[in-house]
Amino acid sequence: MLPEKSRTSVQIASLYSGDMTISISIEPPRQADIEALLAAGTTFAHSLYPEENSFLLSTDELERPGVDVYVARDERGAACGMAALVPLDSLQDAAELKRLFVHSDARGRGVAGHLLDRIEADAAGRGIRSLALETGPLQDAAMALYRGRGYEQVELFGQYVGEEFSVCFAKSL
Repeated sequence: MLPEKSRTSVQIASLYSGDMTISISIEPPRQADIEALLAAGTTFAHSLYPEENSFLLSTDELERPGVDVYVARDERGAACGMAALVPLDSLQDAAELKRLFVHSDARGRGVAGHLLDRIEADAAGRGIRSLALETGPLQDAAMALYRGRGYEQVELFGQYVGEEFSVCFAKSL
């Protein structure tokens, strides 16, 4: 796991209101603003898919050893996006991207792309050669983001096999 204070600042050109400066760091998930992002992500997912077809990690699961939670914070320090890097037990050199979510106020400003950049760089630096993820068929913007960043749709894997509301992607790093 990377140090908690591992922080990168990036300037994001905003289509809406000038520039937005964010920092991305690995943080513990049990913080009020991060739990608020998790709750918003859960509400969003459950507005699209039945709860029994959701594979959202809880705060407890995000605290497991080896799981890194990446948090994007705006210039005021508010959490505006997040994602988790989770090792895949079945493959030593692969990991799964989980819980990528950007607050509605920060969408369209490149936050998700910068989270992916940081996670992919950190994963590659640790010897992870493949990053996999699951999303849903109604999440067109997410699928466009992944495809635009070199992820290819793959067969359903692991717990997603047989799930009608799952679409899986993977990328070699």
